[in-house]
Amino acid sequence: MSTTRKLRLGIIMDPIEDIKVYKDSSFAMLLAAQSRGWELHYMLAQDLYVEGAQARASSCRIRVEDRVEAWFELGAHETIELGALDAILMRKDPPFDMEYINTTYILDLAERAGSLIINRPQSLRDANEKMFITRFPQCCAPMLVSRSATRLREFVTLHQDVILKPLDGMGGASIFRVRPGDANLSVIIETISEQGAKTVMAQRFIPEISAGDKRILLVDGVAVPYALARIPAQGETRGNLAAGGRGEGVALSERDHWIAAQLGPTLKAIGVLFAGIDVIGDYLTEINITSPTCIRELDSLYNLDIAGQLMDVIAARCQD
Repeated sequence: MSTTRKLRLGIIMDPIEDIKVYKDSSFAMLLAAQSRGWELHYMLAQDLYVEGAQARASSCRIRVEDRVEAWFELGAHETIELGALDAILMRKDPPFDMEYINTTYILDLAERAGSLIINRPQSLRDANEKMFITRFPQCCAPMLVSRSATRLREFVTLHQDVILKPLDGMGGASIFRVRPGDANLSVIIETISEQGAKTVMAQRFIPEISAGDKRILLVDGVAVPYALARIPAQGETRGNLAAGGRGEGVALSERDHWIAAQLGPTLKAIGVLFAGIDVIGDYLTEINITSPTCIRELDSLYNLDIAGQLMDVIAARCQD
């Protein structure tokens, strides 16, 4: 599917000069949109502002090339009305802090003015990537969300082998595997919860992590049929590539398809057109909607065009 009208597409991302083009999903999206002849506008979060009740930005036209050097070319800065863009990709990486939330407020105005935001600003605020799995308990291993040291210790005692992680982390940062007899259990809980000031998620450890933490991508609620299994380095319990894991392509299992089918209608209904869910063994562990990755790896392994699928969905929505 393609649109007969040349769309104006904006992207909000981290500095493009710092990306690794061979594995950057935002770059894959730019390539797919450019191949359709769309007009591309590049912005950083700090380029957005509101004047009166109108969302605006200082943006640059951008052209991209799929190569390891000189992979982009920026035009002159221009002031644009965000609502005049057909669609905007919100691809700013966490941290999910107040400035991130402030950016979504500006994007709310652009959405009301007629721009399609991927993913929807309200959903970016509402669907915390750790907490959102609590909407789908049938897909998850036993878990607890609390800032209480007592409750967290009781959960560890009950399940014996547990993962503790903050609700606002990414890339495997500040993830701990703990057991009841660990001499440092109390200090780990104190540290990760900042003495009870921050909420922590505890999940029963899933030993199938040795076979990989599968990143499954969903486009408009439908799963890509292959996943990237991120296999922990020796001596590690985290499969995150940022933590030294290695990626290996795998076909989705029957259980993977079932989990995706449980989530897909809800994601579609709340305007999440692109998501990356994490599955270990038979269990859903996270739902990533801010800036999910692994497009380029899966495209390369299986001759896919995942970003192209997303652009087709955007084109169809913009024609409605």
